[in-house]
Parts: sequence; structure tokens; C-alpha cells
Amino acid sequence: MKQIVVISGKGGTGKTIITASFASLSNNAIAADCDVDAADLHLLLHPEIKERHRFKGLPKAEISQDRCTGCGRCYDVCRFDAVQKKHNCETAAPQNQTTHFFIDHQSCEGCKVCYYACPEDVITMRENVSGEWYVSETKYGPMVHARLGIAEENSGKLVTIVRENARSIAEKRNLDFVIVDGPPGIGCPVIASLSGVDIALVVTEPTLSGIHDMERVIDVARHFGVETACIINKYDINLENSKSIENWCNKNKIPVLGKIPFDNSVSESVVKGVPIVEYTESEVTWVIKGIWQEILKTKEK
Repeated sequence: MKQIVVISGKGGTGKTIITASFASLSNNAIAADCDVDAADLHLLLHPEIKERHRFKGLPKAEISQDRCTGCGRCYDVCRFDAVQKKHNCETAAPQNQTTHFFIDHQSCEGCKVCYYACPEDVITMRENVSGEWYVSETKYGPMVHARLGIAEENSGKLVTIVRENARSIAEKRNLDFVIVDGPPGIGCPVIASLSGVDIALVVTEPTLSGIHDMERVIDVARHFGVETACIINKYDINLENSKSIENWCNKNKIPVLGKIPFDNSVSESVVKGVPIVEYTESEVTWVIKGIWQEILKTKEK
């Protein structure tokens, strides 16, 4: 079993389109959408949810209003401005006002500093369900995916859960590939998606930001000892920058598996909710099929 993660140093480079195409081309694989902050692989694979699980992030602080003395110690120690204060009567004279403190749960990081600092022991940590993860079936095979709640943290932990369950299902069903749609950037979710994979495919585009972010994410992958290859998407919108990417990859011994041209049919396929390799027999399709054949060769090694 080979684990492949498709990543990019920035969003919008086309990694989900390529991941969906790989899922379509593979006859024996499981797809995993690890871009849990903005999951969209389901828009192309149309999974039917079979299992639904709650994801619990760090617990959130809660102040018992009837026991709080209003000393303000929690307010003083909170570094995330999660502890807010209000006066019970704005119209009363200052000497007659009392201050109450409460927790803004969207700002609370669950660090527990206020919990330990409270001299009256009136702060508790309550369970926080911050998202869901799913096991689904698609016409291309099984899929594990997730959805993180708005402004919730611990996306790296949720990525790990998605990865572990995808690998477990692949082992049970004797599948050949785990195909992971990774998150953009170089943060914790990306590191979680890279852990233990066989190859990282970095999708970039010939723009200055695309080149910069490609170099950063390749450095992260190589730091963790992950074999890395590059795909240049929309290479023909700037041939000079595409050549610069190829030169940089050659210098750093990063194979360029394919150069995908710009084609309006890609956007059309997304609107239709169909992987591009099923939507049209354009040059884009043939290039992606060629990239997949290169990946199949790595499985034989």
C-alpha cells in the first residue's frame, strides 16, 4: 500500500482537482480529504456518508456566574482576550456597579490558565465538540473526510484522525493506495498530512507567490524525510516562471512529473462536479493520466 499526499504551499493551485482525478483513475484506492478547514473534495467525489463521528477539540473554559466574586484574576491572566467583562448596570454610579466576567468561547484556546488561576475555583472546563469526521463510499471507492467548525482549532489532530482511519480501511480492504488531499500552507495540518506518507506531490503554479510557497512546502517535506515530486499547473500562463520552477527542481533533485496547461474545461468540470479526467479528453486529461502512470511506476519499486 502506497500513501500519496497532494499538497501545495498556497491555496488555489488545483490540488483537489488532481486528487479527484487520481481517485477516478485508480481502481483500488481510498481517498482522504485532509483539508479539514475548507474541505471540498466531496464536491467532485460525491460521497455517501456511512459513518458519522464527533470530533472533540480542547475543552473550553466556563465561569460559574452565581459563584464568581468578580476578582478579575482570570481576566488578568488570559492571553487570548477570551475572558470578557461587563457591568451589571451601566447606568448606576461607578461605586454601585459590579463586574461580571464571562468566556468568549470562539476566542478560548483551552489552555486552562484561568482555570488554575481562579482563587475561588469557579471555572470549569467543558467538553467542546468542534467538528465531525466521516467514513463514506463513492463510485471510486471509500473516502474518509471531515468538517471542522467555524473558528475551531486542532485541525492537525483532526487531520491525523482522518489519515489513521483511511490507512486502517485500506489495510482491511487490501487497497493499493491512500490518496490524500492535503491542506495548503506549511502549518500543523500540513505536517500531520505528511507524516508517514510514501510520496508528497507538490502542486504549484508559475506565479511569484506560487514559486515561493512551493519552495517552502518542499523544504518542510524534505525536513521530514518525505520523497517529493512537483506538478506545475497552468504552466503556460507564464513560461518564464515555469522554466524557473523546472530549473529550481532540477537543481534540488525534485522530479517534475508533469506540466498541466491552462484549460477552461477544468473550471467547467468543477461546476459540473465531475473529475476532469472524466469530463473531457483534453490535453489536461492526458497529462494527468501520464502523471498517474508515473506514480504507478513508484508502486512497483
